[in-house]
Amino acid sequence: MPEQDYAANTELASWYVVHTYSGYENKVKDNLEKAAENNHMQHLIQDVQVPTEEITEIKNGKRVTTQHKTFPGYVLVKMVITSESWYVVRNTRGVTGFVGPESKPVPLSDAEVDVMLNSQPQADAFKMVVGEEVRIISGPLENFTGIVESLNPETGKMQVKVKMFLGREMQIDIEMSQVEKV
Repeated sequence: MPEQDYAANTELASWYVVHTYSGYENKVKDNLEKAAENNHMQHLIQDVQVPTEEITEIKNGKRVTTQHKTFPGYVLVKMVITSESWYVVRNTRGVTGFVGPESKPVPLSDAEVDVMLNSQPQADAFKMVVGEEVRIISGPLENFTGIVESLNPETGKMQVKVKMFLGREMQIDIEMSQVEKV
């Protein structure tokens, strides 16, 4: 680790990625914050974040919004690297090491931090295209299939041409969260 200990200077602080046991991210965050406070190192370990995103899902026919970890098994730490701060973070219960070559901390760029802390919800990752076949998973037309006619990401709705009885087709407006890819 660095031989030189830096004076408290927020300009020297950078964001680093710490690998944790999966499912221990929030516990590691709490433990790091307490360790920084107990060791009077808030000037060195300045911020700890678990990147999350809100996901809206349909469960049992009801819309439920939950928090999901964007990067399970990882925690972001804004810190000034010194031998003391490195030791405290590295020896926190649940931490398996820093992300970097040979577990040596490598600071993230501002763009990487922005992506990790402000990532888009999974709905954007649920890419659908016009002409794709989808199955309706909730509502009065549950289990019917159809073809995507148009998408409106701003409203979270889409138009789907559904194959009804006797080969008839009907165009409906439906929420994106009510369909899945076939």
